[in-house]
Amino acid sequence: MEGTGGSSASAAAPVNQWWQELAKLFQYYLDKSTPHATYRWIGSLVVVAIFVLRVFYVQGFYIVSYGLGIYLLNLLIGFLSPLVDPELEPSDGPLLPTKGSDEFKPFIRRLPEFKFWYSFTKAFCIAFVMTFFSVFDVPVFWPILLCYWVVLFVLTMRRQLAHMIKYKYIPFNIGKQKYTGKKSSASSSGSRAD
Repeated sequence: MEGTGGSSASAAAPVNQWWQELAKLFQYYLDKSTPHATYRWIGSLVVVAIFVLRVFYVQGFYIVSYGLGIYLLNLLIGFLSPLVDPELEPSDGPLLPTKGSDEFKPFIRRLPEFKFWYSFTKAFCIAFVMTFFSVFDVPVFWPILLCYWVVLFVLTMRRQLAHMIKYKYIPFNIGKQKYTGKKSSASSSGSRAD
């Protein structure tokens, strides 16, 4: 009996070593893709297209698609939300500007872009794999799910956009922002002198 336990442990060692090597290789390529946001998102759009084609071809798995949509909505809210919500947590540190005279403070997301991309792509990959199991193909009237998701999206994004307008932050930026200097009040008063 003891001999069989030892042989199964020695047989599992190469599998564990292979799995660790695969994880290291995956992490290496994931780290190398970090600065290439455009190519990462193009790859994600390819994964999305494959999933959409699969769902369209099979004409099913609407529950999987609905769950995926709810999850993506949650990710989008995290991506568009600031790390520190000025409404909920007043802090002594830097805040988002609320008046035109306020100094620019950087926008720090609750969910960074890389984590948003990684979770987005992983969710589509998992949903794609789920389409190969018939247990997830629950018969449902998909227009009801679509209408419910659109209502949820509109209500959630309306609140999120109102919050973004109120605190004047734009979560979409490409590249590093540069300080161009304060706008002088002399330029505005110079136009009044005429």
